[in-house]
Amino acid sequence: MQLDLNLLTALDALLEEGSVTGAAARLHVTAPAMSRSLGRIRHTTGDQILVRTGRTMTPTPYAIAVREQVHELLHQVQGVLAPSRELDLATLERTFTLRWHDSLVALSGPALLAAVRAEAPGVRLRFAAESSLDTPELRRGEVDLEANANRPSAPDIRAESVGATRLVIAVRKGHPLARGRAVTAEQYAAAEHVNVSRRGNLHNAIDDALGTLGLSRRVVATAPTEAAALEFARGSDLLVSVPEATTRSAVADLGLVVLPLPLELPLASVYLSWHQRYDTDHAHTWLRGLARTALTMREAP
Repeated sequence: MQLDLNLLTALDALLEEGSVTGAAARLHVTAPAMSRSLGRIRHTTGDQILVRTGRTMTPTPYAIAVREQVHELLHQVQGVLAPSRELDLATLERTFTLRWHDSLVALSGPALLAAVRAEAPGVRLRFAAESSLDTPELRRGEVDLEANANRPSAPDIRAESVGATRLVIAVRKGHPLARGRAVTAEQYAAAEHVNVSRRGNLHNAIDDALGTLGLSRRVVATAPTEAAALEFARGSDLLVSVPEATTRSAVADLGLVVLPLPLELPLASVYLSWHQRYDTDHAHTWLRGLARTALTMREAP
């Protein structure tokens, strides 16, 4: 059975006004158009709805019985289809799943959670670990927001840059390279390295940049997170190259030394990504704004 929601609007107006002319004026349509709508309603319901008694029209017992139900149904439909509904953060109950790079969770997660709890105490955040493979959770609606260095290429995934930072070298205190004020590309290439890669990649853009200089380095290990890679560097002479903004506090806490990377590389960007289905979702838009603020990064001077 195919139903025309316009008939629900017409029926509500007819029951409220008690006449075709009044209902037509209320909905800004002509009287003949409203008469045709009444005819269709009668055919659909099998009831006369309004019957003439002298110069006026009287609702049938069926019409009287469903009047309140029709009005409430129309109100519900308008609520569902309304293009804009105000967001009541005080009463919002929702759980958002965020898949962020581990360093971003450590750096910006606490600030985001504090902001969310201050404005919407009924909202819960679930931070999920990144996968070693590209997964379609954003498209399937299993993840609400991603934040990492990867810009999605799928046309239905939105992405915006929320910050950028340069790569630096982290080494232990007392490392031979820490004695000088700068590291040359040759010194950097001659050292042994640990890469940060959730996929276990031994090669990255740094090796491409070294290759243009006729140099190569030896990567002896990979670690899935920056925190783990920094621990390798802390207890050895290994070098680890990490984004300065996201690891600044971790490097300081571990007592490591930061050295400039002697290579010309583009800044490492951080992207906030979501599926286009949430473009006009008020709660999601609100969360994106708070996440954007929490993730905004500035390079250290």
